[in-house]
Amino acid sequence: MFLTIEQFKQEWQAESDNTRKIFSALTDDSLKQSVANDHRTLGRMAWHIVQTLPEMAARTGLNITGPGEKDPVPESAETIKQAYDRAAASVLEEVTANWTDDTLAMEDEMYGRKWKRGLSLYILFKHELHHRAQMTVLMRQAGLKVPGIYGPAKEEWGQHGAPPPAI
Repeated sequence: MFLTIEQFKQEWQAESDNTRKIFSALTDDSLKQSVANDHRTLGRMAWHIVQTLPEMAARTGLNITGPGEKDPVPESAETIKQAYDRAAASVLEEVTANWTDDTLAMEDEMYGRKWKRGLSLYILFKHELHHRAQMTVLMRQAGLKVPGIYGPAKEEWGQHGAPPPAI
C-alpha cells in the first residue's frame, strides 16, 4: 500500500516507463498473438491495461483520460501505446493534483469491498505489472524481442558482456 503521494509518484513513473518499453516493442501483427484460441490476444491484454486505468481510478473519484471499458481493441500498436501514454500521465496528474498523503487513507467502494486509496493505487500498479509479465510470454511467441525491465532480457546479456543464462 502506498502511504505517501511521493512514494506513489516515484514508483508510477518508473513502472509506467517499463510498460512503455513493452508497448514500444509491439507490432501491429503481434497484437493477434494468443496462447490459445480462447485466451486474450496480446493486443487485448495491452488494451486491458490501458482501459483499467480510467475504469479503476473512476471508482476513487479520479477522472482519468483514457478509453472506455467497451472501446474496441485498436489494430495499431502505436494507437495502444499513445492511449497508454495519455492515461498513465493522467493518473499521475490526477493523483498529484487532487490527493494528499492523508487522502490515501480514505476508503472507497472497490469491487464489493472497501479499499483505502493507497491500496487502490497499489493494486492498480500490481495489476499492470501482472499483465505486463503475461505480455512478455506472448511477445516471445510472436517473435518479438522482449526488452529488459529489471535487468537484461535473454537477448540483451551480450550487450553486458555476459552469455545468456543457461536454459
